[in-house]
Order: sequence, then C-alpha cells, then structure tokens
Amino acid sequence: MATESTDNQPWTIQRLLTWTEQFLRSKQIESPRLEAQLLLAHVLRVPKIQLYVRSAEIPSEADRTTFRTLLKRRVEGMPVEYLIGVREFFLLPFRVTPAVLIPRPDTEVLVLEGLKRIRPLSAPRVLDLGTGSGAIAVVIAKQHAQARVTAVDISPEALEVAAGNAESNGVADRVQFLQGDLLAPVARDARFDLIVSNPPYIAHDEFPGLDREVRDFEPRLALDGGVDGLDFYRRLAVETIPFLAANGALMVEIGYTQDVLVRTILEHQGWQVEQTFSDGAGHPRVIAASRLQTA
Repeated sequence: MATESTDNQPWTIQRLLTWTEQFLRSKQIESPRLEAQLLLAHVLRVPKIQLYVRSAEIPSEADRTTFRTLLKRRVEGMPVEYLIGVREFFLLPFRVTPAVLIPRPDTEVLVLEGLKRIRPLSAPRVLDLGTGSGAIAVVIAKQHAQARVTAVDISPEALEVAAGNAESNGVADRVQFLQGDLLAPVARDARFDLIVSNPPYIAHDEFPGLDREVRDFEPRLALDGGVDGLDFYRRLAVETIPFLAANGALMVEIGYTQDVLVRTILEHQGWQVEQTFSDGAGHPRVIAASRLQTA
C-alpha cells in the first residue's frame, strides 16, 4: 500500500485524498471519495471541510502511519463507521462499535412514521425493542421534547453505546435503558403509546449472500432472525400485546421481501395492519399495526 512518497512530490492532504479515492475505487468500495474524506478527517481530527481548507498541508508521519493502518483494515472489509467510530443518523452523530448494528437510512422511515404517530400526544410513552446504538430511541426523544422512551437490548455492550449516545445528544434524562430479552425487563404494568422495533430479520440461508462488511463485521445477534428470518416478528406479535396502551401502535422494520409474511403473522394474532411504508427505493420497509378496540 502506498502513501509513502516514491518521487519528490510531498504527500499533502490533497494528494492523499486523490490517491486514496483511486485506491478505494480499485477495491470496489461503493463511496470511495466520501470514505477517503471520512478516514483522513478522522485521523487528522478535523471536520471534513478542513481537508480542503488545509489541502496543501503535509500530515505528520505518525498520522500517515495511522491512516495506512485504517486503509488496510477498510479494504479487509471493516466498515468505515467502525473505523472512525461514528455514524450520522437523522443529522445526529451516533457512536458505533462492532457491538451494534450501523444505523441505516432505511430505518429513518420507521422513525419518521413513528414520530407522525405520536406528534399529537402531549407526553407519549415509547418503547424501542432491540435498541442497538440507540438511534431510534434517541431521535424520537430528540424530536418530541415530551416523549418518554424506554429502550431495551439483550446486549450489555450495545446498551453502553446507546446510553452514551443518549447522553451526547442531550436526551439521557428522557430515555431509560433496560437490559434483557425483548419484553422481559419491562415492568408488567407499563403501557406504551408506540412500540417500535428494528428486529433481526436475516434468514439463515441469506447469510452467505450478505455483503462481507455486514456478514463478517456487524453483530450476528442483531441480524439473525432465525431459520426463516421471522422469529422475532412471531414473538413481537404476541409479547407486545399486554404493553400496548389504548389506541397505541406497533411499528416494525422489515426486510423488503417480508411484507406479506409479517402482515400474516400480525393478523393471526389479532392485530389490525394499518399500512406498509416504503423506503427511498420503493421497497416495503415498515409495517404499522394496532389492536382492534372492543366495546
């Protein structure tokens, strides 16, 4: 791997960016320019815009060595978000580690539709099951100033990351984190106006076909939905019922091929499926359901 000068030209910031973009493109990295910027800005501890303001500067040998190390790990498959330790979601910075799934734009559909649901409520109670990095819980609390959010994850390591994200984004006083398996740690008398979840939904036979970055580096615990990918939807359809407030809703993210299957699971347990919301690519991504009200 280059980034050592083989001619008389110094390795300025601009030259490093140009070389790195070409190198990452040759390795079939999807966004080589952006990733070159993210990695170098991280190493130099500056905002991305400063790379261009200071384009003629020559980074120190120590910084170039660190940069080479990160590039090596990136082309080995490590996601850039884990290398720099942060991912932006809903315009907020979230710390990410290999203990949590990297937040993705598709999940913003779940957040947006959830916020629409609770916007008319003065002090909505929200439950986020499988919170991971805390992205869903934190954004909901950030966007609705009176919302009280309970966020659950089975992984203590994930909860540590999530709690830090709540603190850094200024909502730690309104997000409660609980460690346990789905509803197990939630108080039996708790009721929620909105229950949201982006559960594991990858089927076992789909793992070999996943991108290497996902399959080999993101936590399997956050991906593995059982043999057919639907295990958690079956549990959510049953276990969330006692915790739903009157006129409350359940909203779940799904794999884009799972719409009919998840709808059927919910309807079998007496849920009224209200709508499926699509992501930016037009794929089914979020299902909203409620309980039929009886007199």
